Amino acid sequence: MSLKLGVPSKGRLMEKTFDWFTKRGVTLSRTGSDREYAGAVEGVGGVDLVLLSAGEIPRELAVGNIHLGVTGTDLIQEKLARWEQQVEELAPMGFGYADLILAVPQFWIDVETVDDLDAVAAAFRAKYGHRLRVATKYHRLVREFLTDSGVADYQLVDSQGATEGTVKNETAEMIADITSTGETLRANHLKILSDGLVLKSQATLWRSRVAKYSADEKAALKTLLDMLRG
Repeated sequence: MSLKLGVPSKGRLMEKTFDWFTKRGVTLSRTGSDREYAGAVEGVGGVDLVLLSAGEIPRELAVGNIHLGVTGTDLIQEKLARWEQQVEELAPMGFGYADLILAVPQFWIDVETVDDLDAVAAAFRAKYGHRLRVATKYHRLVREFLTDSGVADYQLVDSQGATEGTVKNETAEMIADITSTGETLRANHLKILSDGLVLKSQATLWRSRVAKYSADEKAALKTLLDMLRG
C-alpha cells in the first residue's frame, strides 16, 4: 500500500500546489486527459497522488481514505465538526488566501460593528416579524461566530451561487462569505463590518489522524515530510 496524498483537481489551487511541492523536490503531475483524475508523484517513493475537489478533501481526510490532503482552512473548519481530532495541520502553504467575513449593505450607515448588527437584528425582527437573513455557504463557522458575539435575532439562508448578489436580489439582508480583495463586495454595494472577520484562510497541508498507516506508509510519510521541511 502507498501513502495517499489528495490535492485539488483543477485550477489555480492545483497549479500552485504542484509548484509548492516542486520547490521542495517532489514533482506532482496530472496524467491522462483533463477529464481523468489520475496523477503521478516523482522524487519520493511510496506516495500516490489522488486528485479531488478542494471541498471533498476534508471528508476524505476525516474518514481516513487519504493520509495527506491540501485544502483551505475554511473548508476544514466548516466541514469537520471536531476538526482538531480528525486532522493535523502540517504546513500553511502561502497561497489561496481568503477571509471569511460579515458584510452588510453600504447604506446601513449606523452599522459598522457586530454590536451594531445585534441592535439592528433585534429592531429588524420587531419591525418585520422575521429574523434578519444572512446568506452564506459557511453555516457552522458563521453560527459559531455570531453566537460567540452575542447576536441572536438572525437566520442563516443557504447560498450555493453568487452570495454577494443575494442582498440585491432580496433573498437576504446581509452576507457571510469568502473574499480576497473585496472588489466583488464593493461592486455589490456591500461593506465589511470592522470586527466582522470570522476566519483567515489559506491553502494548507493536512494529515489525517484517523487513517491507518502501515510500516511502509509511515516510512514514506517521514521521508516526504523531511523533504517538505527541508
